[in-house]
Amino acid sequence: MQNRIAAMILAVVSVLFLSAALAQTAHAQVDSDGWKACPRCQNNDTRAEAWEEARIDEITDYDPLDLSGVWGYNGVGRAFRNNAPPFTPYGQELHEQTLGVMPPNGRLRYNMGSEKDYSLLNCDPLGNPRLFTYNYGFEFVMLPDRVLQFFELGHTWRTIWTDGRRLPEVAAVPNWLGWNIGYWEGDTFVIESTGFDERSWIERSPAIDGRPGGGYPHSEEMHVEERYTRTAFGSLEGQVTVTDPLVYTEPWVTDTATIDLVPGAELWEYFCVPTESDAFNEDFTESD
Repeated sequence: MQNRIAAMILAVVSVLFLSAALAQTAHAQVDSDGWKACPRCQNNDTRAEAWEEARIDEITDYDPLDLSGVWGYNGVGRAFRNNAPPFTPYGQELHEQTLGVMPPNGRLRYNMGSEKDYSLLNCDPLGNPRLFTYNYGFEFVMLPDRVLQFFELGHTWRTIWTDGRRLPEVAAVPNWLGWNIGYWEGDTFVIESTGFDERSWIERSPAIDGRPGGGYPHSEEMHVEERYTRTAFGSLEGQVTVTDPLVYTEPWVTDTATIDLVPGAELWEYFCVPTESDAFNEDFTESD
């Protein structure tokens, strides 16, 4: 047990050193040849320097209908916390399937038997809206007939169509990030999505009855509405409403999250690589 704790501490310390090294390297690259740091690679000092250089607090003339830029670096999972509505009986069954198990030897093992999420173990996509809560930074790119949203985590993107089309009544195939349309209500950009692959989670769930936490599931009938309002040059307010009557007894409305613009940053590669997760899977997962 002591050896395992020591190994965990060493791993954490290694990650901290790696993060600091990445930040220093990224800052050096910005100074030397124009490459920018990834959002999470900036440390507090370089982040403050980038804000000061951009003088964001002094910018008052901006277009609230332009969401272009790199936003956030820590996800906004807190917006989902404590807001989960009650499960339906079917939803409760799905949730219990995601909970982990604790064998007699006391070693935490994730329950792979439910075949849902475990994206950090098997490199399945996170899906949406979980990317909203768990991303390492995203970028909006505004085009005449669509908005592209790039995510650093998973190195992926989605297309949000703004050309007037409507959501399909029945999606041709379920998508990890859904089928997405967008439109403006005043200064608020509204994204509606349906047709989700039900293998993803909405967010991680806490432990229950002594079992390690699992995830908040959804069905293919989930409908997601996202609302983004640029309240200042450097601030974006976001809120998500999840409606899935098969799994939840009422809509799940998140708190409003404030997402900061991240100057001096650009998205980097952040793939989930199956060959790098084999050892973790061998030690910490098992199927029912």
